[in-house]
Amino acid sequence: MLRDRLIFGLIYNNGIFMQSRNFRLQRVGDINWLEKNYKFQKISFSLDELLVVDATRDTKDIEKFAAVVSRLVEDVFIPVTAGGGIRKIEDAELFFKSGADKVILNSPLFDNPDLALEIINRYGAQSLVASVDYKIIDGEPIVHIHDGRTAIPVCLENYLLHLENLGVGEILFNSIDKDGTGFGYDIDNIEKYAKSVNMPFIVMGGAGNERHLSSGLAVDGVSAVTTANLFNFIGNGLPNARSYMLEHGANLAHWE
Repeated sequence: MLRDRLIFGLIYNNGIFMQSRNFRLQRVGDINWLEKNYKFQKISFSLDELLVVDATRDTKDIEKFAAVVSRLVEDVFIPVTAGGGIRKIEDAELFFKSGADKVILNSPLFDNPDLALEIINRYGAQSLVASVDYKIIDGEPIVHIHDGRTAIPVCLENYLLHLENLGVGEILFNSIDKDGTGFGYDIDNIEKYAKSVNMPFIVMGGAGNERHLSSGLAVDGVSAVTTANLFNFIGNGLPNARSYMLEHGANLAHWE
């Protein structure tokens, strides 16, 4: 049986790492702050993967961000997914050369799906994570792109099938409404859509403690949970969360 995964997400914006709440960004600190407070070389043993996304709203400096990714992955022996601003195959190539194991796409999956096919053909399906940001409007989950600013005219179920047909390796299912609230995942919609595609389904948006992480993994079809809550999981927060999840039956790997 494949193990479930605990993923930590980092949100980057023009040189600074941020807290995000409903896709509104608040400054936290630069990479020096991050290394001082998180020491990923140490706590990577509490994680299965690291996700790093550039959410800069203006022009993204992909080379500057790739240099940050390169620094983050030093001595971190877990898979790293990076993205934000990938608009051509050379951008994806830069992230792979900078130490990323996977890249993540969001807006191009709708605007330019041929880019996803190009990445898959060159690097394999396992190299591409499809990010799906959605917001509840009039009771329905609506997919948004362009950093959450643009709704697309495709229902969520059909969009997930579109991604499956493209051949992406994984889905990252992220609730804009729950993002950064710390109130827990959007379990109702996770339960509804987690088994609608035949690929790993990662959930994000709302985890504020270890109980939320466990509740996400408990949903049939979910293979990984992600938190980007910098403050709730500082210090021993991530090691303690993993221990709690293992004690409560999570199918996570036991790291010694």
